[in-house]
Amino acid sequence: MRIDAMNQVSQLYSSKATKKTGQAGGLSFSDSLEISRVGRDMQVAKAAVAAAPDVREDRVAAIKAALANGTYSVSDEDLANKLLESFDI
Repeated sequence: MRIDAMNQVSQLYSSKATKKTGQAGGLSFSDSLEISRVGRDMQVAKAAVAAAPDVREDRVAAIKAALANGTYSVSDEDLANKLLESFDI
């Protein structure tokens, strides 16, 4: 065991008196934030989307009425295309 190495390590971990720093002479700093025009536009768009309803009641009512009347139909080709899209084929 090297004692001189132990002394150097113990000096690293020893507590030393810390010096307090004085305040900067009368200077004051404050944080600020500037949002770009694109950022503001995105905030407005996000708020508009959040305010919009999740379900379009007018579309739902029209489809329900068509189902009740028996006039709602979907083409076979449209159904097949949507199925393929959902399975990523």
